[in-house]
Amino acid sequence: MTVSLVSPRAAQWPYSSFERDHGVWILESMGFRRIAQECWGGRASAAMHALNARHPWDHNAAFHPWILTRLPQSRRLAVDVGCGRGDLLAALAPFFEHVHGTDQDRAMRAVSHARCAGLANVSIDDADLDGLPDGADLITMVAVLHHLDIEPALATIRERLAPGGRFLCVGLAPPSSVADHAWDVASMLTNPLIGFVRHPWPAVESAPQPPIPVAQPTVELAELGRLCDQAMPGARIRRHLGFRHTVEWTAPHSG
Repeated sequence: MTVSLVSPRAAQWPYSSFERDHGVWILESMGFRRIAQECWGGRASAAMHALNARHPWDHNAAFHPWILTRLPQSRRLAVDVGCGRGDLLAALAPFFEHVHGTDQDRAMRAVSHARCAGLANVSIDDADLDGLPDGADLITMVAVLHHLDIEPALATIRERLAPGGRFLCVGLAPPSSVADHAWDVASMLTNPLIGFVRHPWPAVESAPQPPIPVAQPTVELAELGRLCDQAMPGARIRRHLGFRHTVEWTAPHSG
């Protein structure tokens, strides 16, 4: 498995309270809060919480440039599964004839519709994977795959892609190997530094937005690699800072 560092791009601000707390939720879900409390009486955890709250950054939006630099040659249809607040839909719109987003959360669809208002080539609905359109040139998932039953989800994505179409996924996985834990420690230590670089001014409270649905990942990266090898032979999985990994696969051309 190859590894790489992601180069974050400046995020929009001010941030909602959810975005400010999102980095803290990641640290808690990966177990670092518990370790810090056991080893240092919670002082390190409290300091990290304060730094992340003062200089937050959107761990998912930071990977939108990674997606935009890996678009397929054919750009008729792009599908974003779990489109959330619609930022990626808006970013893909200039590059594709049609961009379709799906999200089963009503509040997220409402925010996406508002975000993409005026973009005539963008549509949004609540379809599940079985309802995705066939022949997609690009299917994206950002922090979505761990919400799903991964094995059938990968099989469905493979079936929905056009020949030469691409699956670009940004995901989360619980640490299990030494390498996993090393990357998580690196992510924990660099999280406030990246936040300071991306957002050097202290965060300002903004109007509250509907919270993005979250779920704790349960499938380890090694197991994800095995599932990808079965469904998408040749898929590339890479670890990144920000407690994220990426999956990149191009559907073979027929014949």
